[in-house]
Amino acid sequence: MADNEPNTVIVERRSSGTGLIIGVILILLVAVAAYFVVNQTRNDNLRTDAISSAAQDVGDSAKKVGDAADKAVDPNK
Repeated sequence: MADNEPNTVIVERRSSGTGLIIGVILILLVAVAAYFVVNQTRNDNLRTDAISSAAQDVGDSAKKVGDAADKAVDPNK
């Protein structure tokens, strides 16, 4: 063997796993954020439905009062 021959050096690198841990934490944070966004949307929809129902009840009551007033003025209706 001559001294001028190239030598191959193999360097093994080991990962400490920090990237994997950070990735898992990020996935968990995204999942928690998505959960809260979905719950907020659902709660908003429930409130909207409740308000719509209450407004419909008020409208129905106003119509009944109006009909009763019409009958009081003109009993033949």
